Amino acid sequence: MSRSTSSDPYPERIVCLTEEPTEVLYHLGEQDRIVGISQFTVRPEEARRDKPKVSAFTSARLERILELEPDLVIGFSDIQADIARDLIKKGVEVWISNHRTVEGILSYIVRLGSLVGRHDDARDWVADIRQGIEAVSASAARLPTRPRVYFEEWDDPMITAIRWVSEVIGIAGGEDIFRDRSTSSLAADRIIEDHAEVVRRYPDVLLASWCGKKLQPHAVWDRPGWDALEPVQNRTIHEIPAEIILQPGPAALTDGLDHIHDIIEEWTDSST
Repeated sequence: MSRSTSSDPYPERIVCLTEEPTEVLYHLGEQDRIVGISQFTVRPEEARRDKPKVSAFTSARLERILELEPDLVIGFSDIQADIARDLIKKGVEVWISNHRTVEGILSYIVRLGSLVGRHDDARDWVADIRQGIEAVSASAARLPTRPRVYFEEWDDPMITAIRWVSEVIGIAGGEDIFRDRSTSSLAADRIIEDHAEVVRRYPDVLLASWCGKKLQPHAVWDRPGWDALEPVQNRTIHEIPAEIILQPGPAALTDGLDHIHDIIEEWTDSST
């Protein structure tokens, strides 16, 4: 139940520039505080239906946001720094989070819950999420082998997994073949220049989530030298919906983690 009243000390008119704060606030029952969302919001479905869409990821409708008279705008990362700067110059309070790990996501949920007076509820939710993570980790520990996994965040240029995605793959029972690159916060540092580098690391499982763009499997099959890879020979590539893995929010640690664990279990069953 929303606590928005005239005596409420917490922000009453929040604009969410990305999906994860929207999902968190809805889960905590604070959706009435939200007055604007990202056009890429998918979760929860009612947010996309009910709330005005005022931003993309790297751009925003500044005048529309100002018309909504927000007392807090929530965004993510240096990529939204220009949006934040322009809003701050207009006198708007802005919170830009920059978490990029599993633990960072869990801490983010608690911090956001605290901002709207739901600290205890957020901590309880995080405890539940941790139980789910531990259950998947325990299941993964029982697998007879851990497949090598290539995760592709974008196709041209090829960009491999950001850190929380790499960590989720590890929890789910796989080994990210480019884990060494995942710690870089910049996508430019996770670009795979040479197609042959993927072949040399020889993944057992191919995962893709092209940042909201529909996967084109044949574009993967036709890459030079990739016919040496068993998943390509078997025409097996798994598309992970962006909204459950590429947003640094709770979905990545629940639906995204479960989905990837299911894929790894399926591979293990077929390989034994």
